[in-house]
Amino acid sequence: MSGKYKVVGLLAVGAVAGALTTMQLQATARSSLGPLPLEEMQQLAAVFGIVKNDYVEAVDEKKLISDAIAGMVSGLDPHSQYFDKKSYKDLRDSTAGYKFVGIGIEMGMEDGLVKVVSPIEGSPAFRAVLKPGDLLTRIDDTPVKGLSVDQAMKRIRGEPNSKINLTIFRKSENRSFPVTLVREEIRQQSVRARMVDPGYGWVRVSQFQEPTIADFARKVEELYKQDPNLKGMVLDLRNDPGGLLDGAVALSAAFLPEGTVVVTTNGQIEESRATFRATPEHYARRGSSDPLRRLPAALKTVPLVVLVNEGSASASEIVAGALQDHKRATIMGAQTFGKGSVQTIRPLSAETALKITTARYYTPNGRSIQAKGIVPDIWLDETAEGNVYAALRMREADLEKHLQGADEKKDEARAKAREEARRKVEEQLSKSKEPPKPLPEFGSTEDFPLQQALNQLRGMPVMASKTVTERQADAADPAAKR
Repeated sequence: MSGKYKVVGLLAVGAVAGALTTMQLQATARSSLGPLPLEEMQQLAAVFGIVKNDYVEAVDEKKLISDAIAGMVSGLDPHSQYFDKKSYKDLRDSTAGYKFVGIGIEMGMEDGLVKVVSPIEGSPAFRAVLKPGDLLTRIDDTPVKGLSVDQAMKRIRGEPNSKINLTIFRKSENRSFPVTLVREEIRQQSVRARMVDPGYGWVRVSQFQEPTIADFARKVEELYKQDPNLKGMVLDLRNDPGGLLDGAVALSAAFLPEGTVVVTTNGQIEESRATFRATPEHYARRGSSDPLRRLPAALKTVPLVVLVNEGSASASEIVAGALQDHKRATIMGAQTFGKGSVQTIRPLSAETALKITTARYYTPNGRSIQAKGIVPDIWLDETAEGNVYAALRMREADLEKHLQGADEKKDEARAKAREEARRKVEEQLSKSKEPPKPLPEFGSTEDFPLQQALNQLRGMPVMASKTVTERQADAADPAAKR
């Protein structure tokens, strides 16, 4: 594999931020249409007829229409999309909280083996006391060495109630042991939390799904049961690509006074112009009670640090922007992805839908972060030695057809820096048979940004970055309200 493709693989997780968007799911298709451009519609019909009748092979009419719709939408911006039957189901599964049949581990790779990043709470792996850092050396009778993550995942997943035999190597104890688990339906959790130090809690939100806020509230309650007098909390939004808008409003509301403005939106149609506040009516789902009602009052005032990076996008940027504007938290890390637009899901049928950009969003102080992102209060490198992949990560400003203003200015310096960083990493890869050392796991004792966040909360010196500088917005925003 060439160095270039290795780099692409290493950055794939960060690129997800461009695919998942801040979404509203309540909208229905609008029935009113202005006058259609008759001549262009006739051309479209003519092309359809020519392709159907003259193409070298018979074509499916429904596929032609589906492809035409997809092409129309793809020309708008990177986040508008047509969903066919399969992709619409995948979207609904994702926002509902992805379900699969397996043993319940978040997986990575180390030395050619599957590494347990974290067992999912309540899963077979969790009950079997698998630990972060455990290595899977065999799956049933198949050695794991040489398998890709996808190949290993396919072997681990299976039918409900079926058994799987694993061989585990636990480095901390320098021993291998077998374990037999029974597969079951697993719902992926988007919230993790634990006490990282006496008096200090860490809450990681990896995505904004339907269950996210209820999970967040439950885990924060557990932290306060362990220590009712928490001295500080770290809200970790690194690599959180976004998700549901009401989840972002609710997470912000957990830390802000009731009624505080969280985010405003502005677009072409009336329903896209709105102000969302820290009140249940703006985040609680219809027919549901306030998911934050049982949270301790101390959460509104506990010293708070929010960790972000280039992979923090959309809904996570709404949270960071709201807490920053209201001076409720110190934002630490790197400049975020810069996706300042809202997408609305409009069903076309029971099985198809359109995701279309309907608004730009603004922080409480009226800032549009489109193609710029949230600038942290304190800049941090990825490791104590500096940044590894930061300059390479894709951001909103790097996406083709991203929303932009009339005075577009290409960021030549950023493009040059990214190309130079890519070249250096590729050179290192070509000279070494081993891949670059992966970054430490979020939440681990080797997690450099987390340790700096804890230092900030303790009033201790912080090792801020001395090299990273702010990237300006890609263009002036013609929709800005101020």
